[in-house]
Amino acid sequence: MKRAAIIVLDGLGIGPCPDQAAYGDEGSHTLGNVARAVGGLQLPNLERLGLGRCRLIPGLAPGVSPTAASGVALPRSQGKDSTTGHWEICGVILERPFRTYPHGFPTSLLDEFARRTHRGYLGNRAASGTAIIAELGAEHQRTGKWIVYTSADSVFQVAAHEETVGLDELYRACAIARDLLVGEHAVSRVIARPFAGKPGAYERTPRRKDFSIEPVGTTLLDRLAAAGVPRVGIGKVDDLFAGRNIASEHTPTNADAYRLIERALDETEAGFIFVNVIEFDQTWGHRNDVPGFHEGLKQLDAWIPRLEARLKGDDLIILTADHGNDPTTPSTDHSREAVPILTLGPRVRPVALGERSTFADMGATVAEYFGAASPGLAAGTSFLSGVWA
Repeated sequence: MKRAAIIVLDGLGIGPCPDQAAYGDEGSHTLGNVARAVGGLQLPNLERLGLGRCRLIPGLAPGVSPTAASGVALPRSQGKDSTTGHWEICGVILERPFRTYPHGFPTSLLDEFARRTHRGYLGNRAASGTAIIAELGAEHQRTGKWIVYTSADSVFQVAAHEETVGLDELYRACAIARDLLVGEHAVSRVIARPFAGKPGAYERTPRRKDFSIEPVGTTLLDRLAAAGVPRVGIGKVDDLFAGRNIASEHTPTNADAYRLIERALDETEAGFIFVNVIEFDQTWGHRNDVPGFHEGLKQLDAWIPRLEARLKGDDLIILTADHGNDPTTPSTDHSREAVPILTLGPRVRPVALGERSTFADMGATVAEYFGAASPGLAAGTSFLSGVWA
């Protein structure tokens, strides 16, 4: 009757890691910089768990007697996107980053995409999604051509107005792109980006869909499936693992994710709950929205008691992140950062976890908890024995 969860607060990085400068992210510190920008964070529940003991964060007391085990994990994989971060949490380390296209995709590839989908294309450059839709949305609606763009991440994004191109056709086109983007052109994700509205007031809709490359190694999810452990997904985690051994209910807002976590804990007697909480990244980090990010942190803090009230018995819960997305820097892209680890549950001792050398330690801990550890098959070192009372 064991239950465990990893709750990934997408983009909630906690500052420097040794190779940060190599990624052009020196100075990025998502939590710390947001705290400084708002004159210090007042997050009493996260402070009580020990967030201020993970690293020094203005406003959070480091000297509290925490109720959770706390520390940080450093990224080992090459890359700083959601796929890379979630895969590493689950034990798959990438030696080479996914390919990116800062100057757009090869014309030959896009011509083949246009031939197979029977529509032309616009854009083909790195751009903000909201900006390129505002710029090219009217021409897209007039011509029916796809809006194709990328970012600093390894993504091929296809935007279409829901009244101009039906969702089914958009999703089919993205599946075609996924088939094309393999081998030397393999990208981490193809993303369908539907939008609605009128020129000058376009808005992206919540019917985004990701088409990810399959994990290149054995993941925590694979090992739990082999051991017969039930798995519940919340948020886009199924997309990040190409649906392999995880199904998920998607959540357009953090509040939706929190509601589904509560429901899962109310209804799930045994198994693993894997969650992506999206808005720190999608809504606030990518848009450099410091006030929104700050409000999101306060909402997270207010929700923590509702999470704690549902924990019982041998429950093991890990709160963490997959990368940074510092809204205070000029960049609107992800940042290479360490991530916090807060581990809680009725039997968890509030010890210091220190600085872990890889995100994979979290997946290794959950694997050992369920008796599904497979030495030699995955990266990471479990810290279960150090926290379990």
